[in-house]
Amino acid sequence: MTGKRALARVWLVAAVVTAAATGCTSGGGGEGSGGGAGRGSGPEPLTWQQELRVADALQRLTKRCMNRHGFTYWEDRTLTLRESRPVRYVQDDMAWARTYGYGAPVEAKNERTRLHNPNAAYRRGLSAAARAAFDEALDGGGDARTVSARLPGGAQVGKRVGGCTAEAEEALYGDPAAWFRAAKTATGLRALYGEDLMRDERLTAAVRAWSQCMKGAGLAYADPQAARDAIRVNTARLGPARADEAFALERRTAVADAGCAREADLRSVAAAREAHYVDRLRDRYGDSLDTYERLQRQAYDRAVRIVPPRA
Repeated sequence: MTGKRALARVWLVAAVVTAAATGCTSGGGGEGSGGGAGRGSGPEPLTWQQELRVADALQRLTKRCMNRHGFTYWEDRTLTLRESRPVRYVQDDMAWARTYGYGAPVEAKNERTRLHNPNAAYRRGLSAAARAAFDEALDGGGDARTVSARLPGGAQVGKRVGGCTAEAEEALYGDPAAWFRAAKTATGLRALYGEDLMRDERLTAAVRAWSQCMKGAGLAYADPQAARDAIRVNTARLGPARADEAFALERRTAVADAGCAREADLRSVAAAREAHYVDRLRDRYGDSLDTYERLQRQAYDRAVRIVPPRA
């Protein structure tokens, strides 16, 4: 159903736990700090804190637009700024790990929000005619235009552009279609270099150092992803009745993981090697990368005038 797809697209809950394929780097600075290790000139990519603020601004703009159309619309700011910190392949924030492990409490909080989504409940309570009007206001309905982008691997993807969703994106990015194409290209580059990166000699040496450090803590894992996969299996095996026991092991493992990542300097190595592989693709994709970072920066500069940072 069109409305369900639209709700899924604009109900912007921050991504809390990201798989290894999402990225090796893990930004830990404040909202104003960049992450440009190994980069040349040009706009700095946004930190995760800045990306979250852009997402919140999209929600705020969508809400204002839906209100103008006569509908109620709720923003989601359930997670605090600290809870919203993404856990990527490298996680070296020991204080965060002591509180959240790999993010199990945050995942549970997000799941409760998903199950009690007030926008979905509100839409279900509308009459059929009002529901259709809600969907049209949100994403343009069946008459909304579709924009397409070719991923670096060659696949073609599309997106509906219309209604309040498009209005919010236009207010931040200028051209929703240009943003969609640039974002799909930039975030799709990993398909071209991901395997080479994970086999990179400098990165694998740092991962081996991490693994040796973990063995010293009594935890035998080949790499950070293996540690997290084992924790997921253990949590599922123990089940809800032994959730406290499962989380105690998760937290212990996550703290050791973060400490060993620091000892092995894993984040700096991963960031530098990933930048190396991205730079090798700039002759083919440099324009898209520059556009992506320029539009991200533009969106953030506008977002700070729309919503405050999360507490």
